[in-house]
Amino acid sequence: MALVSPLLQLQGITRHYGAVRALDGVDLEIHAGEVLGLCGDNGAGKSTLVRILSGAAAPTAGQIMLDGASIRFRSPADALASGIATTYQDLALAPRLSIAQNIFMGGERVRGPSWLGLLDKRAMRLEAKGWLARFNFAVTDMDRPVSDLSGGQRQAVALARALRWNARLIVMDEPTAALGVTEGRAVLELIRALRRDGVAVLLVSHNMDDVVAVTDRVAILKTGRNAAHFATRDVTAGQLAQAIITGRAAA
Repeated sequence: MALVSPLLQLQGITRHYGAVRALDGVDLEIHAGEVLGLCGDNGAGKSTLVRILSGAAAPTAGQIMLDGASIRFRSPADALASGIATTYQDLALAPRLSIAQNIFMGGERVRGPSWLGLLDKRAMRLEAKGWLARFNFAVTDMDRPVSDLSGGQRQAVALARALRWNARLIVMDEPTAALGVTEGRAVLELIRALRRDGVAVLLVSHNMDDVVAVTDRVAILKTGRNAAHFATRDVTAGQLAQAIITGRAAA
């Protein structure tokens, strides 16, 4: 049986900030429909790697391969156009705008000649409802302001916006941080829904219970380098936490 090529491969990714090496030869790969956990202490290099994948920073050395072809992101727009979307803890939502407006922010639907600039609000409401239906989203009023939503519901809106941009890989940076237990579980269900739809997820998290609950594999960074790698089925949350401290797999 032929092996399926990774959706994304990072080869020898290095990033210098002056004399500081935030990343030093990191290798990583993720397949379509896979959830990969990325863990490590503060200063391990996770945030720098997220910035590189999001197009906010360029590697000093190394190669990013997408669908087997080398690619370089010059901006976040480049990464998004290539199918890589990043959601941060603050989600970058506009709380006073409606659900539909947030999902279509920067890509609004228009009706009639484009130069008239007439928004097709009905089409956006219908499409927004369709995107959110993939997550069993309970709210039906797409004109409802995002400020009225729970944390888990806001995550769903942010992910629906990413999917509307045809994201094939979504980088989720600490998505359950500052959420209660119930809302955190709702976010994990969103991640499972993405996996069922064949979307790859890179989950950056300090919550080892969440990582074990939802990922297929886990990569651990320490001082900017690959430290350990696990199939999630073979490891516990406690073993992951220990590996983050020691920088190696548990004996």
